[in-house]
Amino acid sequence: MSSLKIGFVSLGCPKALVDSERILTQCRVEGYQIVPSYHNADLVIVNTCGFIDSAVEESFDAIGEALTENGKVLVTGCLGVKKDEILEKYPNVLGITGPQAYESVMEAVHEHLPPKHDPHLDLIPSQGIKLTPRHYAYLKISEGCNHKCTFCIIPSMRGKLDSRLIGDVMREAQRLKMAGVKELLVISQDTSAYGVDIKYQSDTWQKREYRSKFYDLCAALGELGIWVRLHYVYPYPHVDEVIHMMAEGKILPYLDIPFQHASPKILKLMKRPGAENNLERIQAWRAICPELTIRSTFIVGFPGETDADFEELLDFLRAAQLDRVGCFTYSPVEGAKANDLPDPVPDEIKEERLARFMAVQAEISAQKLQQKIGQRMTVLIDELREDHAIARSSADAPEIDGVVFIEHPQDLRVGQFVEVNIVDATEHDSIAEAAAE
Repeated sequence: MSSLKIGFVSLGCPKALVDSERILTQCRVEGYQIVPSYHNADLVIVNTCGFIDSAVEESFDAIGEALTENGKVLVTGCLGVKKDEILEKYPNVLGITGPQAYESVMEAVHEHLPPKHDPHLDLIPSQGIKLTPRHYAYLKISEGCNHKCTFCIIPSMRGKLDSRLIGDVMREAQRLKMAGVKELLVISQDTSAYGVDIKYQSDTWQKREYRSKFYDLCAALGELGIWVRLHYVYPYPHVDEVIHMMAEGKILPYLDIPFQHASPKILKLMKRPGAENNLERIQAWRAICPELTIRSTFIVGFPGETDADFEELLDFLRAAQLDRVGCFTYSPVEGAKANDLPDPVPDEIKEERLARFMAVQAEISAQKLQQKIGQRMTVLIDELREDHAIARSSADAPEIDGVVFIEHPQDLRVGQFVEVNIVDATEHDSIAEAAAE
């Protein structure tokens, strides 16, 4: 008896990717076969994003394409909270669920494509189905967010902070390591708030007691002996405590902190938490851990942003010397409080400020990469090409940062740690040669 086949489209951020992995794992547990094309699928699931207008448009396009190419489509994810809009545009979808609604997704699958098998006969790897390469994986530690940032609607889509117990997180991390994962990317909506909703409840892992708290989680993950990279870290005071672990090599010296702006006035309008003394704290972190890489994201053209506010942001950028930076122009999101703020910035000024911002950061990034020439470092191989290998250092997160190109690779394999010497650099990437033994 042939297996029923499901096609899957996964859109959005790494947190949505983890949601997709969970749904795919359950589908395989129940005997469904996952196929890469519309035409071979008995049903298609589209995991959508609904955070900004461009993501909403992409999600609607993906639903439309799936309906055209296949016809039997289930919709889930963040756009699922806008059920009426989806049905108005695509009344023929079979079902709609919101984010993190794994059980509801499977109920809809069962309704429209009942399983035909005995689940006890299926073999699923203990780490589940992963959409990332075998050597790295995302580790989601919580869902939701307690903040009320005026430009964001994530709490309305994903709910308030909901942390996993640390024992549960660590058991998943251990399974991933045993499956060959060399790098864990810790993600959530607010990583440094981990555990506050469950009052840092204690739990056990490997016969030791840990609190379900940011510091304890970093300490436990640091015992695994693989790369651990922290994403979506709000700059609360207790973040200072983990910098020493980075200096000691227990977790990667890398912080992904979405500062969003530097003007106190704009940060207040955004209702951003943990926005005090950021420049002084960055300097203190680097004094403890000089090799620390800091990545961040910013918004320009937020309602009420004046020329003086923008210049303050550029001054911060020059002083902070951040390693990796992304920047976006403010885009109204349906349901966001910021839409009601006065003094919107005209689009042409937004674009002009974005260009100026990125020009300043491009110069900083290029200088920082030039300073690495002559250094020896450990990199993780991501891909092998005919005449070069693509790798990443501790300063490079997959998909969003630069890479290290290794010239004339010999006897290398994907997922391998190797020592290289940096011999050159471009604006965003490093060029290296394999180091002599």
